[in-house]
Amino acid sequence: MNHRKRIRDEKEISGCAISGIMSEAGRRFNGELNMHERSNGLGGGFAAYGIYPEHADAYALHVMYDDVNSAQRCEDFIRQHCEVHGDEPIPIRPMAIIRGRPGLHRYFVSVTPDAVDRHYELTEDDIIVHMVMRINASIEGAFVFSSGKNMGVFKGVGFPEDIGRFYRLEEYEGTIWTAHGRFPTNTTGWWGGAHPFGLLDWSVVHNGEISSYGINRRYLMNFGYDCALQTDTEVITYLFDLLMRKHELPLEAACMALAPPFWREIDRMDPERRELARTIRAVYGGALLNGPFSVLVATRDGMIGFNDRIKLRPMTAARKGDMLYIASEEAAIRVIADDVDALWHAEGGVPIVGRLNGANGAKETSVA
Repeated sequence: MNHRKRIRDEKEISGCAISGIMSEAGRRFNGELNMHERSNGLGGGFAAYGIYPEHADAYALHVMYDDVNSAQRCEDFIRQHCEVHGDEPIPIRPMAIIRGRPGLHRYFVSVTPDAVDRHYELTEDDIIVHMVMRINASIEGAFVFSSGKNMGVFKGVGFPEDIGRFYRLEEYEGTIWTAHGRFPTNTTGWWGGAHPFGLLDWSVVHNGEISSYGINRRYLMNFGYDCALQTDTEVITYLFDLLMRKHELPLEAACMALAPPFWREIDRMDPERRELARTIRAVYGGALLNGPFSVLVATRDGMIGFNDRIKLRPMTAARKGDMLYIASEEAAIRVIADDVDALWHAEGGVPIVGRLNGANGAKETSVA
């Protein structure tokens, strides 16, 4: 069964649902999450951080397979670069409503010294990224959909609550959880195209449309990223990896590159900020995200929410104690935590930031 081609024919137009919950104090809580509205059953998924403490220093590779042959080719490739410290089928709960699923397996790996010597110009993270790109683009029927440390992405075709039960997420505990209910617009629903998209410790859920996808994709190809999963959200994940991990931009500068201020706003800035904004727009023009979007990004250190400059897609945040909530709409937060301490709506292009241990608070302003 070829899941690269096994794509449902239905196409419905609406908006996706995104949500995220984290404990800035680093408390772990389980994954009994529920989200149905704004979804249509063509995709659901979750990302969770802190769920593999027994393998905290290993890269956790979650892989989809079409068949035994694709599994073997993929595993052989992984072992050329990594030592495998443990592997197993990803635990699932068979459900009649979840149909046409691929094989699902996970590997806990570290990069071998020999691979480091062979790729001496690359870091271990770079080697893992190279592996993921090669597998997803070149090994027919195999897809790595999660590759971070002490975290995992769990996704598929179905409503989010069904995908959560399918993956038995109530058995996991994490410090950060993000969730997505897909309502595809430009592509049809399939297992690899469901959200979140992950690369290393980055995971992204997205509501809206990236109309600059072609430009962003060509820009990323210059840096060795191959977009093979047929969904515009993939470019956001890779852009965060490029800008923040590879180019070491501060968070606010990275968000400015992706959702920059308009030129008329830049012209009104004080000289120092104006020069910074102009430089970012000039250097990172290929990274600019165009179109209506709200994006929720998670990494091992926290959670980031931001939307397009003119707020064509909604985003709301709230705090209760050490908990930070970010969602498409206020109603989604009220279902979980009605009596919040504070609630606000995202400003266009201004990131909402939650950091483990509460560093810098939950809301930050951008340099724009």
